[in-house]
Amino acid sequence: MWFRSDRSISGYELEEQEEEKMGLPNNDEIEGKFDQAKGSVKETVGRVVNDRELENEGRGDRAGGKVQEGFGTARRKVGEVVEDIGDAIGK
Repeated sequence: MWFRSDRSISGYELEEQEEEKMGLPNNDEIEGKFDQAKGSVKETVGRVVNDRELENEGRGDRAGGKVQEGFGTARRKVGEVVEDIGDAIGK
């Protein structure tokens, strides 16, 4: 372990705490990423075969996936804050 003078905790321990803090992605985040990938594939295939409808459908899937992922991320972060508040109250 190493110690940095600007922190009261070793760098290794700080990294462990940060890793524990980041929660696993929830279903909305996972489905959003999947929709983004699916949309990207549809968009590319639509462009290759010159199918504007498929290309536009892919753009819509990507945009919807970004929104769903963002919603899932926000929901996870709110849950983490609620947990932190609960932990602070319990101390």
